[in-house]
Amino acid sequence: MRPSLEDYFRTALAKLGSQHWWPGETPFEVCVGAILTQNTSWTNVEKAIANLKARGVLEPEKLYALPPMELASLIRPAGYFNIKTKRLRNFLKFLIEEYDGQLDRMFSERLEGLREKLLAVKGIGPETADSILLYAGNKEIFVVDAYTKRIFLRHEVVSEEDDYHQIQEHFMHHLPAEVATFNEFHALIVHIGKNWCKTKVPDCEHCPWQKYLPRHGVGAR
Repeated sequence: MRPSLEDYFRTALAKLGSQHWWPGETPFEVCVGAILTQNTSWTNVEKAIANLKARGVLEPEKLYALPPMELASLIRPAGYFNIKTKRLRNFLKFLIEEYDGQLDRMFSERLEGLREKLLAVKGIGPETADSILLYAGNKEIFVVDAYTKRIFLRHEVVSEEDDYHQIQEHFMHHLPAEVATFNEFHALIVHIGKNWCKTKVPDCEHCPWQKYLPRHGVGAR
């Protein structure tokens, strides 16, 4: 009998404990981090956020008021800093024009409508939008990333042809619709993807989910 997604969740939580993710002192910091973490490691994002804090501009209006070149310099550690400056400013413009820079007002909207609005902001894709909604807004939505597809493709839970929304729908349909569960499960997936289910040389022997692998094992996909 195939394990359920709840089996995966309970096993990882029991072995690894709570991940306390997303690391951010405020919902706005989480939003900024979600945009900056695209195509880079969290360690680099932390350096960029530390720069913004040291400069005293980690607030919507103050950050948007910065000249783009100065903002790019501050977030340089996060990589792709010119592109991310544009994406961050696009989000800030949206937040200020639509909600007077108030995240509480933004997150008071219904999930579906707000998600559509976020996806309409240039540079914000599904993973970033859903990270903002789940981790900063405490909305009931599951975040899918490269780790999710890699791990559960190897475990034959999803298929190569499944897109972001198909995988997301599968997880949301088979898990309790709880913010805490969606938050913790995604964080555990990231931990396992980084430490065991690596791209080229997966360490299946020591992975907490080793017992759930198909009998024929896994390749390096």
